Amino acid sequence: MTATTGLPRPPGRGGRAAPRPSFTHLSRLSDDTGLFEHARHAIVRREHGYCTDDVARGLVVTSREPEPGGEVLRLAERYLAFLTHAQDAAGAFHNRLGHDRRWTDQPGLGDWWGRALWGLGTAAARSPAAWIREEALVAFSRGATRRSPAPHAMAFAGLGAAEVLRRHPAHAAAAALLTDAATTIGGPGTDPRWPWPAPRLTYASAALAEVVIAASQLRHDGPPLDGGLRMLAWLRDVQQRDGNLSVVPAGGWRRDGVRPRHDQQPIEVAAFADACATAATVTGDPGWETGVRQAVGWFLGDNDVGTPMWDPETGGGYDGLTAHGPNLNQGAESTLALIATLQHARRWS
Repeated sequence: MTATTGLPRPPGRGGRAAPRPSFTHLSRLSDDTGLFEHARHAIVRREHGYCTDDVARGLVVTSREPEPGGEVLRLAERYLAFLTHAQDAAGAFHNRLGHDRRWTDQPGLGDWWGRALWGLGTAAARSPAAWIREEALVAFSRGATRRSPAPHAMAFAGLGAAEVLRRHPAHAAAAALLTDAATTIGGPGTDPRWPWPAPRLTYASAALAEVVIAASQLRHDGPPLDGGLRMLAWLRDVQQRDGNLSVVPAGGWRRDGVRPRHDQQPIEVAAFADACATAATVTGDPGWETGVRQAVGWFLGDNDVGTPMWDPETGGGYDGLTAHGPNLNQGAESTLALIATLQHARRWS
């Protein structure tokens, strides 16, 4: 699978054909243990080790592939083995593993716990390999008994629960987790200028709206669908500039504060693409497909600087968009965000 094979119709205003997702750079960043977190340009920085956050996202994208080749399946199995090793008997997870294969932290319930459940839930629902689905469901079920006080951690866990419920509608632990995730996130506020359930946009914001939308679809006692759609519609509208997607940068945006433009992160774009794809599927409204196309276009150059945010030669995603152009490092998070977004282009491009 190459990084430059185009699909027939361009998603962005610039007329660029969407490349097929390439796992070449992801394989470069991986070894027999897991997925290295950082790279300098396209070269792995082994000294920074591995993190559950990225390995979990690796399991998400490898499990999403409808017809994975042997290498993608091997990556999925490796990532699953990493996550089951990171999980303790009570369902919490370590996050940081050094290159010496020693954990540098204690098991916890931070974002990495939520993303681990997201990866496990996606594998349990979507992997074409039965042995992966079965083991992933065991690990998911153990972790789904826990709760985090952090809305983002609960949002990521809720995404995993939604995946499980789409395949196993009677899974009680997943149902309870999705309900609790939507409750922790909350619904939109009454102020039309800021209908967000928190006073600040931070990171992966669209994931919070996506969980509320998913809970409205999959839970009889879930929140109203209109609430999640209002949240996502507002986020879409405030992240537009000259017809292109311009996501809230790493520093965040506080209510009544100045709207910053840089440093934009690929994780925001991927979360927005996921949420719009879910909204399009749940509602049947083709208007949400435009958001997916804008997210793909952001990587191809339809962004504030007009520059591609990936390297066609390596298949890696650039780490961030600054006022002067891309950060040319191609770490795990950005590459996974690129792959996740391009996976949607197969359907909406």
